[in-house]
Amino acid sequence: MNPTIALFPLNTLLLPQGRMRLRLFEPRYLRLMKEASSGVRPFAMASLNPLVSQQHADRICPEVTLVSIVDFEQLPDGLLGITVEGLGRHQITKRWQEQDQLHVAELSPLPFWTAKNTNAEQQQLWHKLQLVFKQYPELASLYPEPEHQNLCWLVSRWMELLPLTPHLKRQWLKQDLDETARDLELWLEDSLEEIS
Repeated sequence: MNPTIALFPLNTLLLPQGRMRLRLFEPRYLRLMKEASSGVRPFAMASLNPLVSQQHADRICPEVTLVSIVDFEQLPDGLLGITVEGLGRHQITKRWQEQDQLHVAELSPLPFWTAKNTNAEQQQLWHKLQLVFKQYPELASLYPEPEHQNLCWLVSRWMELLPLTPHLKRQWLKQDLDETARDLELWLEDSLEEIS
């Protein structure tokens, strides 16, 4: 396997066990998908930092999530759609662009939270996530078997959904899982009262 990994940068976050649908139309990302699906080179989802210019060295956040392609579809507009699932977190050690402007990188593994059973208080995270799934059935359809007893799975899904700055998300991801769960619970008490 080629030691370089292709990057798919977006204004969003994807974590291990998270799923996301992507629309592909740019030639560089069609190439990325072909290389990944044929086993030539895997790719990772990278978060963009919206607080800096497109040319800034910190435009792509240094932590990424390696993904696998779990589904393909032809979209109504004729474009290719793929569904990806997060595998593991990695740190970019070196990054550059290829001739067609596709970002590629060398990575090193990052530790990530491990599965842990929720307590009764933490189950509020699941109850509130169910409300979001009811409002957005297309999001719920990505998770036919949600791991609602797994605190790592629940916190990760909220980290993907919440409109927090990349800096704050990165900070919370470095914390202990229980600490981040507490921060989420406090944030949700204020911010999601209207749908509770």
